[in-house]
Amino acid sequence: MSKGKIKKSKKGKKKSAGLNKKQLINMIMGLFANNPNKTFNYKQISKQINITDLATRNLITTILYELRDYGSLVETSRGKFKLVQQGGYVTGTVELTMRGAGYIISEETEEDIFVTQSNLNHALNGDTVKVYLYAKKRGKQPEGEVVEILHRANETIVGVIEISKTFAFVAANTKQMPYDIFIPLGKINGANNGDKVIVKITEWPEKYRNPFGEIIQVLGKPGDNETEMHAILAEFDLPYDFDKKVEEAANKIPDKITDKDYKERRDFRDIPTFTIDPADAKDFDDALSIQKLGNGNWQVGVHIADVTHYVTPDTIVEHEAYERATSVYLVDRVVPMIPEKLSNEICSLRPDEEKLCYSAVFELDNNGDVLDQWIGRTVIKSDKRFDYEQAQAIIEGGEGDFKEELLLLNDLAQKIRARRFKNGAISFERVEVKFNIDEKGKPLGVFFKEHKESNQLIEEFMLLANKRVAEFIGLTKKGQPKKTFVYRIHEKPDPEKLEKFAKFIHRFGYSINTTGQKNITTSINNLLDEVQGKKEQNVIETLAVRSMAKAVYSTKNVGHYGLSFPYYTHFTSPIRRYPDMMVHRLLTEYMDGAKSKNKNKYEEMCKHASDMERKAAEAERASIKYKQVEFMKDHIGEEFDGIISGVTEWGLYVELNESKCEGLVHIRELDDDYYFFDEDNYSIIGKRNKKTYQLGDPVTIRIVRADLEKKQLDYTLA
Repeated sequence: MSKGKIKKSKKGKKKSAGLNKKQLINMIMGLFANNPNKTFNYKQISKQINITDLATRNLITTILYELRDYGSLVETSRGKFKLVQQGGYVTGTVELTMRGAGYIISEETEEDIFVTQSNLNHALNGDTVKVYLYAKKRGKQPEGEVVEILHRANETIVGVIEISKTFAFVAANTKQMPYDIFIPLGKINGANNGDKVIVKITEWPEKYRNPFGEIIQVLGKPGDNETEMHAILAEFDLPYDFDKKVEEAANKIPDKITDKDYKERRDFRDIPTFTIDPADAKDFDDALSIQKLGNGNWQVGVHIADVTHYVTPDTIVEHEAYERATSVYLVDRVVPMIPEKLSNEICSLRPDEEKLCYSAVFELDNNGDVLDQWIGRTVIKSDKRFDYEQAQAIIEGGEGDFKEELLLLNDLAQKIRARRFKNGAISFERVEVKFNIDEKGKPLGVFFKEHKESNQLIEEFMLLANKRVAEFIGLTKKGQPKKTFVYRIHEKPDPEKLEKFAKFIHRFGYSINTTGQKNITTSINNLLDEVQGKKEQNVIETLAVRSMAKAVYSTKNVGHYGLSFPYYTHFTSPIRRYPDMMVHRLLTEYMDGAKSKNKNKYEEMCKHASDMERKAAEAERASIKYKQVEFMKDHIGEEFDGIISGVTEWGLYVELNESKCEGLVHIRELDDDYYFFDEDNYSIIGKRNKKTYQLGDPVTIRIVRADLEKKQLDYTLA
């Protein structure tokens, strides 16, 4: 930066008068070049280069946005800018496209980095990679090349083996592995032609397009229900059974409650207590108790299975629970986090059995306000096991055991719920697709699970317990250091995504207020109420969810936006979620006077739990998708009404009104014109006739193909 061009006043300050735009650009870029990792706004830049007059400061603002549009700077947050690095290396995660190219998702860059298939250099979907970033061209997406694979997302691949006289190969048929894997005949491990197998890549020479591998497990014949469910678990690198050593260790855990246990715990055995769970549940990890106090208030106990009493640190069962981090709920089964001896027997709060619990006990008035609370270890005995339907029948006026207690709890729950939404919680209640399945796993029909008052009753008391436990540790007194804890966090929505969502729903005649948290949540709740029962309900609910951040586990508490809770954790499901076990242990140690735990260690554990939760959710969706394709296979050639639920460069996704089964109308099927993808307006538009297919449009389709291997339904417009 040349100082000779800048005159100094008598006071020694630089004058901005006489500086032209080009000089200002050079000075601004010089400042950013000397501070490549810093962000600046126009005020900070003005101060750094001693600009004081208003006109030049306004010109600096204009220049900053021009440099952003040119690609020299990036706006990291409103009005704050940072230098775009030209070249250099970044680390990120690979997301493959249908066509085999990839995008690198990195926290080090504002935009995703595009990598051609030839420059992926054997990187696969989900891999963590080091990428060389090419110099950015104006107006273009950043591009790069994978130079190193730091971590493979999947060590194994699922596919179908085809065996010839001299060699075999496995076709995976997923975007996780777009290449066939060559298998020497000596490494097929007893597989027969056409079997579905798990293959491990053993080598991938640099100059070869395809990797080499060996079969490590034969799953069975494609189309068989057991084979396909095991294949889905293997595809997401999830286990489907326990090692014998883990089972043996679980079987040796004593289930007897000792005199010491009784003495150290608060006794709730004589207080009316019951569980409410799905009809097919076997692991009951929460129970509610209620009794009237002498002062006319209510004592409500939220009792949670004390899993950490039985699963202790540094044991094989504990290690397995951490690795799995969650139970996996496929369409026809549960793959538990801990062996069934614990999940379904010792820890499960079964009726008429004394059980050890961790409890949050509240004194509530008739309005559902919490007047007092106690958190600690208890012993309980459940008097009754309700399923949701049985509890709902009593709430709706039927007769049954504990009718008075159920109605009281429901009344309190509804008051707590109303207050929660008034305080800004968002009411996301997506349609849940379920299948009637025969003994061989064949889907006989589709139905939708309703979320009624019996579900809300349990939900509200679980939310209350989770919130109060998080506050118990997180809300420290002034001057006291905060202790490391596990929170369930949900960040504020991205303003850009929210604006895009608001623009989309406008075409249906809806609107939301995108300014201020209370306004946003109130208007989203009004919108979700308004779309109930409308044909566009599921699309709008789906996009509303997508406009929000994803909830994760973290030691860094930022609150839970969707619930509008400044403190929130997961305490109520330790049988099926490892973070709840972490919370139970931290609670115990802190109540016993322990110092704060290592934050970095717990943050790493939180990240692992969040990753495993995501995998489990993806596996669940894959199992539902498989059953949908299997169910619709018997309806090829038939016509159905649906709604456009997704729009991409390769076609339209259509969700059927009757069954919620989603399939693809490929863009090549739209043969009356050349259609192009308009990403900003969620639409595909004909070049000549301007015919537009937009997200949310009603259409009638014909089913032309049901590919079970790819879990894909192909439609054509009828």
